[in-house]
Amino acid sequence: MKAYRSYEDLPKIKLPLGQEVFISDSTIRDGSQMPGIVMKKKHKIQIFEYLNRIGIEKLETFVYNERDREAVREMLDMGYEFPEVTGWARANPKDIDFVLDMDGIKETGILMSVSDSHVIDKMGLKSREEAEKKYTDALQYAVDHGLRTRAHIEDMTRADNKGFVFPLVEKLLEIDPDCTIRLCDTLGYGMPFPEVDEPYGIPYIVKRLREIGTKNIETHVHDDYGMSVACSLAGYWYGANWSSLTFLGIGERAGNAELEKVALFLITRVEGFQKYDLKSVTEFAEFMEKEIGIRVPRNKSVVGKNIFAHESGIHTAGVIKNPFTYEPYPPEIVGGKRLLMIGDSSGLEVIRFKVEEALNELMHVGIKLDKNDPRIKEIQTDIQKLYNEEKRVSAISDEELKKYVEKYFMLQPIIEPIVEEHGAEEPNLDKNAG
Repeated sequence: MKAYRSYEDLPKIKLPLGQEVFISDSTIRDGSQMPGIVMKKKHKIQIFEYLNRIGIEKLETFVYNERDREAVREMLDMGYEFPEVTGWARANPKDIDFVLDMDGIKETGILMSVSDSHVIDKMGLKSREEAEKKYTDALQYAVDHGLRTRAHIEDMTRADNKGFVFPLVEKLLEIDPDCTIRLCDTLGYGMPFPEVDEPYGIPYIVKRLREIGTKNIETHVHDDYGMSVACSLAGYWYGANWSSLTFLGIGERAGNAELEKVALFLITRVEGFQKYDLKSVTEFAEFMEKEIGIRVPRNKSVVGKNIFAHESGIHTAGVIKNPFTYEPYPPEIVGGKRLLMIGDSSGLEVIRFKVEEALNELMHVGIKLDKNDPRIKEIQTDIQKLYNEEKRVSAISDEELKKYVEKYFMLQPIIEPIVEEHGAEEPNLDKNAG
């Protein structure tokens, strides 16, 4: 019989192929393209600092304008091993020259759009053959000038992979056998299911890329259908060793797969995976909200204010007795804090717990109460009356609870004497005892 009563009791999974996996961050590249936000140089530097704290291996950035280049110079001057600062370019020598002009950048991504809509309608090229020549020439130029390369295969999940993309990748690998092939699910059409064929199946595409000799496979998945994290993890599961992510999933339209979700899954659910430190991600999210204006929903996984907040009677009672009952991982892992709240669905257990906290704070002594103490029930009755009469639409604050504690505990005797047979008196904190 297996008993699961603690986080340590739960088994972890193993990646079937056992490959080492990494994260490449695109928060200051793709994330900065999110409509309605502007990332200043100081924002990018601070994001770089947070990524360093977490232990992210790589980031990509634009180097087109002077403010981007200033930010890159400052990042490089900081001397961190991680994240490595890499460039991003369109498939033309002029763009790649911008990267080459940045002393210290050793790798660049090169955008290679492959769907017919992108090749013909967006780029105005006449044929796939013209696109292929453009992309292979650009990669050759980067390699000839000493850069490590990533081929960003844009809109791959809406492209003719068998007829065009896989043959293109083979030609790219002839130029640079170590080129990282980025599988871009640009409109979120990808699916994580192994039975799904092309062009949508992420497992299928990853397996085919491996079969044609790709050493480094990276997923870059947008969240238009809400499948980005699942598809990114499926990429790892079937052999990808990189995933391109953004913090909070920011980016164009519905954004990207969230860095914090994927990293948390890796360190808490995958066996032997402990290289990322997520203690700063809650603070990171607060920075993004305050300084850049990214609103973080209260129920956002990993970093939302409600992730470790409990109000209902059943949940609060369980968490008070053993946090494992209703918390999937300890708050400390992500720098979060547990919050027990009193609201319209709260039971006696959480009220007892919060009253004890208030009494300890007010009286500076440790006090233990029974949840069936009539004063606890009186406080619950008063609180429920507020909600029943619809005068209240929010939780009871700690300051408000203190007023109830003062009313029922401070203004009434909290200690009653128990007279023993020999006549001595001992203090009793439980009003029901006797």
